[in-house]
Amino acid sequence: MMAAMTLLAACALPRSGPSKSEIYAGAVERGGNANIIYVNDHVNRATNFAPTYGFSAAFRNAGQVGADEIRPGDVLGLSVWENVDDGLLTSLGASSTSLQEIQVDSGGYIFVPYAGRIRAAGNSPEQLRQIITDRLSAQTPDPQVTVTRVAGNGATVSVMGKVMAQGVYPIERPTRTLSAMLAGAGGVSIEPEVAVVTVKRGNTQGKVWLTDLYSSRSNDIALRPGDIILVEEDQRSFTALGALGGQTRVPLGNELISAVEALAMVGGLNTTLADPTGVFILRDEPESVASKVLGKPVYGTQRMAYVLDLTRPNGLFLARDFLIRDGDMIYVTEAPFVQWNKRLQAITGSLDSVDTATSIGD
Repeated sequence: MMAAMTLLAACALPRSGPSKSEIYAGAVERGGNANIIYVNDHVNRATNFAPTYGFSAAFRNAGQVGADEIRPGDVLGLSVWENVDDGLLTSLGASSTSLQEIQVDSGGYIFVPYAGRIRAAGNSPEQLRQIITDRLSAQTPDPQVTVTRVAGNGATVSVMGKVMAQGVYPIERPTRTLSAMLAGAGGVSIEPEVAVVTVKRGNTQGKVWLTDLYSSRSNDIALRPGDIILVEEDQRSFTALGALGGQTRVPLGNELISAVEALAMVGGLNTTLADPTGVFILRDEPESVASKVLGKPVYGTQRMAYVLDLTRPNGLFLARDFLIRDGDMIYVTEAPFVQWNKRLQAITGSLDSVDTATSIGD
């Protein structure tokens, strides 16, 4: 029996991960590089923040695109009526002529016969009509001009990702804001609670939760020509390991998740294995937060192992108030008696095997 115990002590029995003492051995105080911190109210106050999404002031303050403003790339339609039988542009017997699909060039100009090269970009169709009328008036009496614009050809945005209909869409009067453009693309194709909308504008970008976009008007920004809109499923998650009801990677979504809720999401503690005094949340903490937690200045990102002892009088309350963040790893150690039971079972199983073999030999 003693020989079997000695042999088993030298062998590693199966287990779900390191023990509590093995984690403590990696503490800074013992020459390791992890800060072992018991969670209390001070720790909760220092660590409980959730990175938020939102648009900068530059995005929020951008004015809406004028629906009638002509831009490079727009296609225009031009009609001219002349008060003479044989006009400059009209054929004999006709009183009007139409010039269709006149594209505004990259410099913002168009060419109109007898009126010359005219800057169209930046003008409304009405302003451009007046300019062309003035130019033609010097050569034909009382010309009447109409200008129409194929809206959006020069003011478009790209909508990509998890939407019902990806594509390039014009900024028109009904779709000049982010929410309206997403609706114009058929809406998102994933659950709204995990949808993140990113808008890239030149060298800058901003992102927002889809639910926050609909709940706050300040997030419903005006679109600008060339914007790229990308809808993605949020990738934030935490990992659960050890003596739990399940070991998996769990999406966070856009809700604030406490340690208690995170444990519940994976089935809670395994009642036959878990040590409720050894619930660890492992994370890389930014310098500013780590300094507050440790009560002294530190430099650079710090490895933190937060310990939740659920057996303490307020242990569950502290766990309820401790927020889980993206990239966290929740690890629950096995209770000390579990390894003892495994050794005992291994010993008794070995002895039974020896007895069986002896019986067969006899």
